[in-house]
Amino acid sequence: MTYTLSKSELEEIYNFALDLGRRAGQILIEGVDKRTGEASGRGDNVEVEKVNAVDIVTQTDLDVEAFVKDEITKKYPSHSFIGEETYSSGSSKEYLIKDDPTWCVDPLDGTVNYTHLFPMFCVSIALVLNGMPVVGVIYQPMLDTTYSAYTGGGAWQDDSHPLKPRRPLPYITNPTSPLPPNAPSGCIFACEWGKDRRGDTPTSALSKKVTSFLNLASELNSRDGKGGMAHGIRSLGSATLDLAYVATGAFDIWWEGGCWEWDVAAGICILREAGGLVTTANPPADWETCRVPEVVLGGRLYLAIRPAGGGKGESGREGQERVVREVWKRVETLEYGRPGFEVKMK
Repeated sequence: MTYTLSKSELEEIYNFALDLGRRAGQILIEGVDKRTGEASGRGDNVEVEKVNAVDIVTQTDLDVEAFVKDEITKKYPSHSFIGEETYSSGSSKEYLIKDDPTWCVDPLDGTVNYTHLFPMFCVSIALVLNGMPVVGVIYQPMLDTTYSAYTGGGAWQDDSHPLKPRRPLPYITNPTSPLPPNAPSGCIFACEWGKDRRGDTPTSALSKKVTSFLNLASELNSRDGKGGMAHGIRSLGSATLDLAYVATGAFDIWWEGGCWEWDVAAGICILREAGGLVTTANPPADWETCRVPEVVLGGRLYLAIRPAGGGKGESGREGQERVVREVWKRVETLEYGRPGFEVKMK
């Protein structure tokens, strides 16, 4: 069954999500305030490891998710809800999003950053319909910055805040900048180290990521032709914010494996609405000639390219697909599957 929402319904949900993101972010700021007051200490917000020392949950994660779920359930009782903390507390890793309206929420993306008071953490709220995010809100409370979009409504930084009027994404739109002709040379490449830190074999996820990072960073055409000479490699510690920065155009490329749907749903909505491209991280067997597939939510493998204008002899989309192939040429194949989920490229 295909579900539909009118533009007015989407706009109503979008405005609700914007307000909810700000209110949820205030809970995060209250947690920061408790830890930075005179009587506080770094241990006030107790950390619990989920898998290892970089995969942690705090009480604040749980409090924010409970608040967001309660508010959504009161407003839209017929909608489904999936949050990182309630999902992670179970043993199943199945893909649970169906075609009906489903809220996909990460109450605190960048928990390690939050525990260290590094401001790259956020609340991420998305509504998914027929398997694709149609509303996305990311609120970065320590910097009081919002990134948001809904299908057909454009992508924006900030909202109706009196002192921070909203600005369209990407930042440069008159005209939108084409991608560099020798990309990834001249690009900012964003990536994350991931939570799987078992790097003792060449086939481990960490080893494959490090090899890919070296390829993208090395002098152009070095490393047996895989050197990309990217301007720089950035790691924010938040996949959600990585996608937001790609939507702004500040990051040109983001490549990652291992993300769950709450890590990316809001960012995918915002980036697509801004004009960006999101596809799979792994190069297909026929990567040089295949049609570049659209993103599959739940596939755990992502490659994002910023919004791009046309250049000499190519459209913006053609430039994006060119850069996708140049990245595929240089990266290792990552293995992040999940039980019973088959990635069907669109």
